[in-house]
Amino acid sequence: MKREAATLARRAVAEFVGTALLLMAVVGSGIGAARLSPDIGLQLLVNALVSGAVLTAIILAVGPVSGAHLNPVVTLADRVFGGLANREAATYVAAQVTGGAAGTVTANLMFSLPAVVLSTRSRSSGGLWLGEVAATFGLVLVVFGVVRSGRRTAAPFAVGAYVFAAVLFTSSTSFANPAVTLARMLSDTFAGIAPGSVASFVLAQLAGGAFAVAAVATLYPAMAEVAVDVVVPHEDVKDVECVKA
Repeated sequence: MKREAATLARRAVAEFVGTALLLMAVVGSGIGAARLSPDIGLQLLVNALVSGAVLTAIILAVGPVSGAHLNPVVTLADRVFGGLANREAATYVAAQVTGGAAGTVTANLMFSLPAVVLSTRSRSSGGLWLGEVAATFGLVLVVFGVVRSGRRTAAPFAVGAYVFAAVLFTSSTSFANPAVTLARMLSDTFAGIAPGSVASFVLAQLAGGAFAVAAVATLYPAMAEVAVDVVVPHEDVKDVECVKA
């Protein structure tokens, strides 16, 4: 049990650090791009490029420890398919939410802004909510589909490419992640979202995740056999299985 607890703690640290780095990139690139150019299109392109590239790198870096979920929707979907136990899933989500907040605060401070300023950027309309459903649906489908296909080494690049594209093709600019959404509330900058808009975005993301789980279960009936390898195979899970054996 001590070995399992230590292993889960390491995985939680990986999720915290990975999500923090992701938010530093998302929020920081938004602030930097807005300062460099008044062109909204260019700002969005920079934000999309940085988000996709950094996400790929983070998955490669921390994936071998935790699988690099970095997203409560991915974690909950993995729980549905049996890749995680309840305690593991709860630990992952807590690490992701706190890591996201830490990353946003760091990004604000890097650009000489107050550590926390609640965003005033309202993002509230049916089109934006549908965009979040679509963005999250696609993300979860890509994650689980790539793993089930056996092309697991391609997962970091597939996820990064999808996120880059989804920022540009969805009306909501693809938050697609409750931890990211909550964290972006803490920065009144290009990437921010007003507190009043958060609940609707998170509900839309959960709906998109639920639709994706149904689609994955239909397309890949044997998904449970490889759910433990989401987003990428990770060594600590094998260690725990050895201890249990």
